[in-house]
Amino acid sequence: MFPAADEYDVDIAVDDAEVERLLSATPEDVDAAPALTYARNVFLPLTTACRYTCTYCTYYDVPGQATLMSPADIRETLQIGADAGCTEALFTFGDKPDARYEAIHDQLDEWGHDSILDYLYRACEIALDEGLLPHSNPGDLTEPEFERLREVNASMGVMLETTADVQAHSGTRRKTPGQRLNTIRAAGRAGVPFTTGLLVGIGEAWRDRAESLLAIRKLHERHGHVQEVIIQNVVPNERSDYETPSVETMRRVVAMARVALPEEVSVQVPPNLSPARDLLDCGVDDLGGVSPVTDDYINPEYEWPALRELRDIADDGGVPLRERLPVYERFLPPDVGRDDRDGGDDRTVEASTLAETEWLSPRIRAAIRADDDAGRRYRALLTE
Repeated sequence: MFPAADEYDVDIAVDDAEVERLLSATPEDVDAAPALTYARNVFLPLTTACRYTCTYCTYYDVPGQATLMSPADIRETLQIGADAGCTEALFTFGDKPDARYEAIHDQLDEWGHDSILDYLYRACEIALDEGLLPHSNPGDLTEPEFERLREVNASMGVMLETTADVQAHSGTRRKTPGQRLNTIRAAGRAGVPFTTGLLVGIGEAWRDRAESLLAIRKLHERHGHVQEVIIQNVVPNERSDYETPSVETMRRVVAMARVALPEEVSVQVPPNLSPARDLLDCGVDDLGGVSPVTDDYINPEYEWPALRELRDIADDGGVPLRERLPVYERFLPPDVGRDDRDGGDDRTVEASTLAETEWLSPRIRAAIRADDDAGRRYRALLTE
């Protein structure tokens, strides 16, 4: 079904009847979620170097201009986030910088790190030291790379974007759907609680959207690792003039996602990019990571809403708003997770059936269990 995945031996067969079912899905076919969640994070752009040159992206910088956060800057930013009550340290950067980024590699070497992933590991250790749970978006990884990074990450993620071969990914250094599907599979095999999603409006067709959602579902059914799927609309920026998808388009794609995905997988929209109020009745149940202290460095022209605005969105939808950890509760070990939400969203009942060694490393489990300010802050979100 996905020829681009053949190179990586990713076997995903999508039935035409399933595709047609999604193509006929509308907001009327889904129910509004009973609650709305979000995570409070601090955003750390570890490096702006990236081997890819996607035409819609303003995040990456060319060789000679790319930046790399220093250990001191990382620690200072994390301390600000911890003081603001954040629980998530969101580390993001482009895919592994290639050899063109000589200055980045030289700086990493000077600091005693063999690669950007080696440096990410150290950055995650600093986050844990400062009382935040790391969630990393490091691009395409292999299974061994996931296995190492899961030691210091509560969860990780990468956007699938689309299974279509679109012009937006053009260039001599282009990411492919096969690479992304292979990465999502590798995360599942490594037992990493995972976030992925679709980028809507980069040249994909409706059928591509349906097939992308079904591909995510198939991989989740095999590994049980997908905790949320982001439905994100493309936005115009200084490098591209992609037209923002209409509200009607986004409502339909969100409804398709809710129909396609298992109940335990959340459907998320970013509230600084999407018309969240207009999407709640289509099955949205999460607003993602929102930072009270840092910008959205992926989309710097689009400011995060204040936390009170999130409450207003939830109030408009007539649903409660609850802060969550960067790792969803069903992945937590039974002694720190909840089996009952007192009438709220009860999808985490499965937590007690999951072996804690499958999902969280000893270091992450210890951080959540710890009897310190950070551990108590984490567990407070599980008892609200």
